[in-house]
Amino acid sequence: MLNPRQIEAFRTVIVTGGITAAARALNITQPAVTRLIRDLQYALGLTLFVKRGARLVPTNEALSLYREVERQFVGLERIENAARNLREGRAGSLRVAALPAFNVGFLPRLVGGYLKQRPDLEIALYGSISSQVVDWVTSGFCELGFAQMPLDFPGIDVEMLPPMAQVAVLPAGHRLAEKAELVPEDFADEPFVSLEQSTQLRYRVDALFSAHGISRSTQIETPLSMIACGLVASGAGLAVVDPFTAAEYRGKGIEIRPLRPPVVFEMAIIWGAGRFRSAVALDFAEQVRSAVLVYADEASPASTRSAKG
Repeated sequence: MLNPRQIEAFRTVIVTGGITAAARALNITQPAVTRLIRDLQYALGLTLFVKRGARLVPTNEALSLYREVERQFVGLERIENAARNLREGRAGSLRVAALPAFNVGFLPRLVGGYLKQRPDLEIALYGSISSQVVDWVTSGFCELGFAQMPLDFPGIDVEMLPPMAQVAVLPAGHRLAEKAELVPEDFADEPFVSLEQSTQLRYRVDALFSAHGISRSTQIETPLSMIACGLVASGAGLAVVDPFTAAEYRGKGIEIRPLRPPVVFEMAIIWGAGRFRSAVALDFAEQVRSAVLVYADEASPASTRSAKG
């Protein structure tokens, strides 16, 4: 009966060129290699090696058999490589959901860079409002998601990302662009593009202006910060949006300024409670966390003040 150890010894003797080298490669004794080769020849009824001086030389039958063996070993190596890539997050598949603020540019760029180092990995990226992101994750349709906080949903585990401040956006050339940062009083009676009332940021922004007794001229509402930035670029008014979306419109007809006091924009990584977390999902989440930390540093008040618009 053949056994895998005999085949492995046969292949190693062919590849290394001799019993001594094969024994070192297999980390066994030379007599053990000789015995494995002898048993293989007996089981096959073939002469695989002949002695020429002090060397063992493979026969034609051995070389023909080696070609078949090598095909099998290449297949096994591919399986081992595939398993290793899966363990290390370089292969497999991943389904990710994120709210529009992340998906407008930040996350797609990160995914593109991530895949350059993992050409065998398949990623599906979905975008919608935070409640839909939670639904996709809790149902198992997506393995992880990125949503705006606070969230009060059962069946999820939440890992907070570094908080960031919302920013004021105004049309390029606007008189307020001369200021390093804006305060609620700067918005008094200015045309204002507001997020619609179903969004969490709308409540926080309204609370800020209400606390300061500031009345804005709200003519336009939209559910998405990207639409608000487009409207601002067209001259429709001022807006307060998340920093990720604002950054995508930098240089496209808008100016960006810090808002004081700040309105916090909170994001979190969302997992299905009790669900298995693959190695690639954990690694991807950590890559996003690191990128957000860098982004938060670059978007700090000092950085924003030093760069007009």
